[in-house]
Amino acid sequence: MLLSHRARLLELWRIAATYRIDTHFSVEEAPQLQPLVRLIRLHPAAWGKKHQPNAIKYALEDMGTLFLKLGQLLSTRRDLVPPEIIEQLVQLQDKVKPFDADTAIAQIQDPKHGLGHSIDTLFARFDVKPLAAASIAQVHTAALHDGREVVVKVVRPNIRTTIVADFELLRELANWASARIEAARAVHIIDIVEDYRQVMLNELDLTLEADNTTQMRNNFLGSALMYVPEVYDAAKNVMIMERIQGVPISQVEVFDKLGYDRATLAKKGLTIFFTQVFRDNFFHADMHPGNVFVETPPVKALTADMPAVDLGHEPRYIGLDCAIMGTLSKDDQLIVARMLLAVMNNNFTAMVDIVSRAGWIPPNTDKHALMRDMKRTVGPMLQKSINDIDFAGVLMQILDIARRHHMSIPPQLMLLLKTLVHVEGLGRDLYPDLDIWSLAKPILSSWIKEQLDPMRNLQQLRQQLPEILLSTTDIPKLLDQGLQSLAMQGSRQDSQLREIQQIRADLLNDRRRDWIALAGFAVFIAIATQVGWLAPIFYLLAVIVVVWRILA
Repeated sequence: MLLSHRARLLELWRIAATYRIDTHFSVEEAPQLQPLVRLIRLHPAAWGKKHQPNAIKYALEDMGTLFLKLGQLLSTRRDLVPPEIIEQLVQLQDKVKPFDADTAIAQIQDPKHGLGHSIDTLFARFDVKPLAAASIAQVHTAALHDGREVVVKVVRPNIRTTIVADFELLRELANWASARIEAARAVHIIDIVEDYRQVMLNELDLTLEADNTTQMRNNFLGSALMYVPEVYDAAKNVMIMERIQGVPISQVEVFDKLGYDRATLAKKGLTIFFTQVFRDNFFHADMHPGNVFVETPPVKALTADMPAVDLGHEPRYIGLDCAIMGTLSKDDQLIVARMLLAVMNNNFTAMVDIVSRAGWIPPNTDKHALMRDMKRTVGPMLQKSINDIDFAGVLMQILDIARRHHMSIPPQLMLLLKTLVHVEGLGRDLYPDLDIWSLAKPILSSWIKEQLDPMRNLQQLRQQLPEILLSTTDIPKLLDQGLQSLAMQGSRQDSQLREIQQIRADLLNDRRRDWIALAGFAVFIAIATQVGWLAPIFYLLAVIVVVWRILA
């Protein structure tokens, strides 16, 4: 129950009031926020305090990691959030309040969850001032004894307890919403919360991030699209990796100074996304601007009058912070690709047929109505550039359609949709005129063609043939188990039939007793009204009949 989280709710209320975040919201433009604004103003911590710059940033930092992540997601949504709030949220990407260097060094040297060696043993130089601080960890620059420049990522101390407690609260809210809101049930909101809880807890273990980074690096070795730094060492709370030269994707003015083609960069970014989803089935699911960098030359300063600097090759994206990664099952992967291709071809009949065969809608769904709704909602997007598409708005309409038609959306697909919202926000800032459909269509067509290639499928079958042949040795055992299961099922059915017959007999006996009791009660009451001084006896008999029926 939410009341069990009253201490945390009161703490969140106090933080919101302390920073007077209500003064950053325009109630006239968003009247639905009025109850929240009034609630914040009622708290004693808000009395006598005025508007504070950067209050939302500071409040989210104090509220904890979960709220920092929410702020990072919203920081890419310039179409949904006012510019003055965006300026604060953007700082959450890499300008979160750092923790002190002594704590970081203690984390690094910790023998249990750190590297177990002294700073002097590990590094020739360790810079105590953090290069960046984010919601989960902060980064220090350093140099190894062989001269290689590295970055050292250190997890924030004691954040696991807060994250677990906040997810307990979020799970209660998800249960409340799922019980009352059909759209919440349609998107499996409880499963999404549980999956994201596990994802965030995994993010606290840097050995998992190191494994993800290595896998991503292997996927893009030698690629002209993206470079992933090498991981040198990792423990649960510490990771050492190669230092790279680059700037966040949000710093578009830097690209202009360096002479980079923003249109080309945007196309590369979208190609990377589709490559991760469909070629590798291993996609970055936390693509806020603080995690997406672009290569730059090793220049000391970028000035407005500096000439374009030659990197020696086309600038690549840099893959960082691979803690939250997504995957789809092979079936869902093919379904998503075919759905997107059907939409791009303006074939909504095929799209609804794909969704139906996937089992995402009930058998009795009105497919023609679903097709009309999807065509009306998604169709207008196909002729627009990314600057004219409101992905978040369209997504909300699609979820509303899912609610009306009782559509069931797998949780991993919701993670993919969340990533798409990130990608759209990045693309909107980088190159608003990007035509995502013309770029994505050949990639999807090529991938689907490859998946459905008979020769490829035959080759896969040939590779799996030894395993298939070995599994045939289990056929007699499986047949015997099947026959035993059928015999046991028949026995259970006979037992259930006897139980049903006994229940039916008991119901008939109960009904017979009801009629006897009712008749006896009516007769005794009727006699009691006619016999004068003997009436109490018959009233007592009527009561006895009722008691008999209750106890029988």
